[in-house]
Amino acid sequence: MSTPARNSRKTLIGFISSRSGDKSVKVTVPFKVPHPRYQKVINRKTVVHAHDEQNAAKVGDKVEIMETRPISRLKRWRIINIIEVAVTADVAAVSEQDVVASIKA
Repeated sequence: MSTPARNSRKTLIGFISSRSGDKSVKVTVPFKVPHPRYQKVINRKTVVHAHDEQNAAKVGDKVEIMETRPISRLKRWRIINIIEVAVTADVAAVSEQDVVASIKA
């Protein structure tokens, strides 16, 4: 007896907007829709909670998510892959001694 094929699931592409906990992220999915009367294109967004099993996604990354069974109270999506990694600058804390040393130099 063969196993039945799995149904195709919805996939969306969005950006990580928040890391809200261990293995949890918020993904913002932007889309455009015309105004009902004036037909001007309006930018809208949907925010979904997604499961990040490897904790690999960072804020600003472009990711592909797939619909899945309920994982928690809010999570119904999981990250399939990271399409684009966000460019971030390294931030270093500056102490008072560093500031004094740079003024004296």
